[in-house]
Amino acid sequence: MPEPTIQVRINHAIYELSQGASLADAIAQVEISPPFAAAVNLQFVPRAQYPVHLLQNGDHIELISPITGG
Repeated sequence: MPEPTIQVRINHAIYELSQGASLADAIAQVEISPPFAAAVNLQFVPRAQYPVHLLQNGDHIELISPITGG
């Protein structure tokens, strides 16, 4: 029997994760180097909350890196 999964959108790409996945699990699916900020459904999530912020099917995750220069 296959493990239940959810689909989330990370920076406009669809990813399939295990049901019960955290924001930290989702971040591990993409290649992004710190520093970055994360938002789920347009709500900022503090870095300390990544491992305990559980995702739901259809969540939209934005990972935003700062832009430097001038």
